[in-house]
Amino acid sequence: MEANKSFSLLVIGAGMYVAGRGTAGFGTILPAVFDWIKKSSHLDVRVSCAATSINSINEFSKKAEALSLLTGVSVNISTYPTKEVVDINSYKEALLNIEQPAAAIIVVPDHLHHQITMDCLNAGLHTLVVKPLAPSLRECLDLVEVAKKKELYGMVEFHKRWDKSNLILKNKIHSQALGDLLYCHVEYSQRKSIPTSFFKSWASKTNILQYLGIHYIDLVRYLTNAMPIRVLAIGQKSYLTMHDIDTYDSIQCLIEWRLPNKKIFNQTILANWIDPETSSAMSNQTIKFIGTKGRYEADQKNRGITLNIDGDNLEHINPDFCMPIKQPDGLLQWQGYGVESIHTFLNDVMALKNSDTSLSALSNTRPTFKESLVSAAVIDAANLSLDQNGSWHPVSLDESQVI
Repeated sequence: MEANKSFSLLVIGAGMYVAGRGTAGFGTILPAVFDWIKKSSHLDVRVSCAATSINSINEFSKKAEALSLLTGVSVNISTYPTKEVVDINSYKEALLNIEQPAAAIIVVPDHLHHQITMDCLNAGLHTLVVKPLAPSLRECLDLVEVAKKKELYGMVEFHKRWDKSNLILKNKIHSQALGDLLYCHVEYSQRKSIPTSFFKSWASKTNILQYLGIHYIDLVRYLTNAMPIRVLAIGQKSYLTMHDIDTYDSIQCLIEWRLPNKKIFNQTILANWIDPETSSAMSNQTIKFIGTKGRYEADQKNRGITLNIDGDNLEHINPDFCMPIKQPDGLLQWQGYGVESIHTFLNDVMALKNSDTSLSALSNTRPTFKESLVSAAVIDAANLSLDQNGSWHPVSLDESQVI
């Protein structure tokens, strides 16, 4: 069979993570796509971007133009909406105009994930969704069923599965170097500007565990292949409510997991998004895993690189996530596990198009829609616990639903 030579990609969303809106940078999605196109020079790649307003699209277009100069990559880009209006359905026009074969990357507020993902699946697009897949387990199950029915590839952008720091931990767990797992401790937080500036319009429709902590729920699932049994969560509201954002400043969550060998361990997640703006990184993140034979500790904010320049705060740089590196020809190339996650999805889609892999093969190695049911079920139980002042809640998911 002759390999596909053309490919259409629809990116829905044009914010900070897509193209660095509101920052001096370029985000993660757009640099990753540009780099993938450069490495896929044999393909005719057409990119579309849909946002809600012409202002977002104009800033996206400026970022894309600058990125093209920096990377030496020329990309055929169409944008929506095309008129100076606010149009929450501009992505539907993009879906009507997209040429097959095609895929979508969805980077929109959490509460919009279900409907937009459903529309992409119904349009026949393999789809990557930035976490979470959807706010509730019920919505996630709905998407899993539709993707299965239409024989489409659905993946959630849980990029921590590609972080070499976590891959070392995975190897130590599976080699039994740590012995029987006892507990895992995670601290994960971000600056105040995330809910009060970048995501202010929708921060009250999510919470810090669902938006951020879910990364480390999925990661523990990936590291251990365990299933969650029950969840307890408590939270505090103070700072954000004073800024008319009705959501938790901080959530503390305890998850009980059962390993394939039936042994139990606990995970504690301490998450907030009210860190000072003077914090040395946008994200402060640490993970510890303790077993009967040893412990693994990773400071995933401090990767050994600090930058201290006149007029700026001390900065911890993460060279492993999404970092532009100047090449010998003077052009920039973005590298890191955030980039690798996007590349993996795009490469998988092309492999499916060319019959070089199968959906069943990918289901064993990727954070698929079905695999994301585990983290979604934990979030459901945590939200119930939060509503009931920290009572334990069982996880409403059977292992057979994710196999």
